[in-house]
Amino acid sequence: MAAQRVMTFGVVVGNRGFFPDQLAKTGREEIIQVLEAAGARAIVLSPEESKFGAVETYTESQRCAELFKKHADEIDGIIVTLPNFGEERGIVDAIRLSGLKVPVLVQATPDRSDAMTIATRRDSFCGKMSACNNLMQYGIPYSLTTLHTESLSSPEFKADLEWFSAVCRIVKGLKNLRIGAIGARPTAFNTVRYSERLLETSGITVETIDLSEIFGRIARLKDNDDAVQAKLAAIKAYVSTAGIAEEALVKMAKLGAVVDGWMKQSHIGVSAVQCWTSMEEFFGVVPCTIMSMMSNKLLPSACEVDVPGVLSMYMLALASGTPSALLDWNNNYGGDPNKCVCFHCSNLPKHFFKDVRMDYQEIIAGTVGKLNTFGTCVGRVKSGVMSYARFSTDDRRGVIRGYTGAGRFTDDPLETFGGAGVAEIPQLQKLLRYICREGFEHHVAANFSDVSKAVHEAARYLGWESHYHPELED
Repeated sequence: MAAQRVMTFGVVVGNRGFFPDQLAKTGREEIIQVLEAAGARAIVLSPEESKFGAVETYTESQRCAELFKKHADEIDGIIVTLPNFGEERGIVDAIRLSGLKVPVLVQATPDRSDAMTIATRRDSFCGKMSACNNLMQYGIPYSLTTLHTESLSSPEFKADLEWFSAVCRIVKGLKNLRIGAIGARPTAFNTVRYSERLLETSGITVETIDLSEIFGRIARLKDNDDAVQAKLAAIKAYVSTAGIAEEALVKMAKLGAVVDGWMKQSHIGVSAVQCWTSMEEFFGVVPCTIMSMMSNKLLPSACEVDVPGVLSMYMLALASGTPSALLDWNNNYGGDPNKCVCFHCSNLPKHFFKDVRMDYQEIIAGTVGKLNTFGTCVGRVKSGVMSYARFSTDDRRGVIRGYTGAGRFTDDPLETFGGAGVAEIPQLQKLLRYICREGFEHHVAANFSDVSKAVHEAARYLGWESHYHPELED
């Protein structure tokens, strides 16, 4: 798994001169220290560029905007910090003039009840409302800290910074995203229909390739080609292949080499693949292991050409920095109304399993024969905290919408095939009713993390509708 990259934040330090402006000086110093301690970079005016490195006048707003423009490609999000009331016009002008379209977090430092004199009182409590009012007037979306006022050194702000960083990673990661659709949607899966045009309005492009082209490129490869042998070695290192015919493994290696080459050539980061049942009938393996390997490297891959499904997987992976899987909401778990079985047959990333081995696909084998279905990743999903998400295109209303929430995978006993786990979701019956009432798909993306609130917030910046389960107070 890739290491989480360093976050870079543009910082606007608010100041209003008839409040204690020495607080702007110490506030700037503190936010820089806090960000550096969190492993992040701060892009902020220096004391030589403005009074205390804060923003108050229009001239200082212009200087801040120019600084942000200079670092536009690096900045993931903007943090507005209010060590005193702050000049609301200076703050919003700086953001507007920068031209940046990134998430904005508004933080206000609390007053101390024993330091409320004219020389020490901050009034950030009040100034935050003015700043937010102006952000609203200017049409600039923004996020709020958990508490109305939070000390920069507090555990609450530390948690909010982690959450906001995840929001920024999602928004930036989806910018100009190119999704590879490999093969046609299986006829039997109307549920994975989607609108390329609606995705394009959010800057997300779908690049398609027919399976005939994939098979044609595979036919040109020799077993001893370097790319094939490298992929074959990677497969054997990734998962136990005991009992799997070498011929089937070489086919998987060729498939993986061709897909890798096409994605690199086409600048594609994530993919959705046709499987059912063309791959098995006309090529003789399932693509599950190849897809599992991509997902495990934070390059999610979804089956049944579920493009919105892989988009949902990617949102979770961007937020957490860990692999995502696409699962079916598949079975009830006995009589427990808050538990269900999440299942696929399976291409889950190795990160999801207690233990995993390569095997054949038991469902499709009944139709095309066992020897044509080697390549699944079989095992029990491990226990742990999980987040889930599903975003889809609603063509009738012309919107992208979805839902997200948190739960956990359990160690409850389960004897079945494929990749499966027992999930426990608070108020699950209410969620299932929502899914069915709103007509969402049976596929859901999952991730071993607690990032669902970041996914929900990122959807606001993307202009998408998002339902959080169970409902948030906000």
